[in-house]
Amino acid sequence: MAQAGENLQVSSGLSRTPHITYRMAQPEVALAESGTLAAFGFGAGTSDNDDPRWLRVALESFDAPAPIELWQVDAPVVCGRQNDVRWSAGGGWLFVAIEVDEQMAGGIEHAAHHAYAALRQFMGTRNERHVLRIWNYIGDINRGDGDAERYKQFCDGRAAGLGDFFATGFPAATAIGHHDRQRTLQIYLLASLDAGQAVENPRQTSAWRYPRQYGRTSPGFARAMLMPARDVLAISGTAAVVGHASAHEGNVEAQLSETLTNLEALLTSAGMPAGFDTHSPLKAYVRHATDAGRVRDILQQRLPGVPVLLMHGDVCRSELLVELDGWRYA
Repeated sequence: MAQAGENLQVSSGLSRTPHITYRMAQPEVALAESGTLAAFGFGAGTSDNDDPRWLRVALESFDAPAPIELWQVDAPVVCGRQNDVRWSAGGGWLFVAIEVDEQMAGGIEHAAHHAYAALRQFMGTRNERHVLRIWNYIGDINRGDGDAERYKQFCDGRAAGLGDFFATGFPAATAIGHHDRQRTLQIYLLASLDAGQAVENPRQTSAWRYPRQYGRTSPGFARAMLMPARDVLAISGTAAVVGHASAHEGNVEAQLSETLTNLEALLTSAGMPAGFDTHSPLKAYVRHATDAGRVRDILQQRLPGVPVLLMHGDVCRSELLVELDGWRYA
């Protein structure tokens, strides 16, 4: 864990983190640019493209039209498919994605097991074996009670599929619920030739240490990850959790304020300067569409000039109304 008070030293001897931006562009235009490692569209109206580097994320954006998210590296990129896995690589970086139809898999737990077993097998064939950041998008994430809640079943299946793959430490991660009628589990990740440094938040219990009330299997993720060159902090999905408890139930404004406090605590733990700037893209996942305008207004006031994608997504706990994740460039 990176400790507060350390002076962050950017390493020039390691590959710099991919440049991540939001941009209004057609997929074929972005994919044709030199160094494009991955590109993402959001929502049902997004164009389809057969390029392995393109992924239509099932989350709808509150922005219309929505920009695409673009990952680019300073190197040639190659890409391909291997069974259910799509991938691209360049400059020491690896993008990997998998989508699993729950109906074909036999439910969310089996889908997660299959997906993570396939990812684990694929990563065993690559030199870029250090998984630094993962995103999980899950239909109806909060449906079901107790251990039968779909997010908890996802956690069970993920752990079974991974085995001891993350025995030495977890990557940063996000798990958000989408509203697409087709229950497709979408997972993608960023990996590197070099290891990063996991960062925890002193205000929050580490996710893998959550008590039993949160499920049979604790969520497996770090609160953030310093990239290998120490040039970027990749921030996991962050909400109004203090210790291990959800805070400010029913109050989206108070939850958002608590979330921003947690983000600042992460920056301090990572030795990063306080605040975010125009080069540090974030996503805000909002449970209720009626809250989107207020969330946008608060973020524009608190984080002026920061690029934020405002998404319609359900946080992994039903009482949490908003979550943020993203990138802080040094």
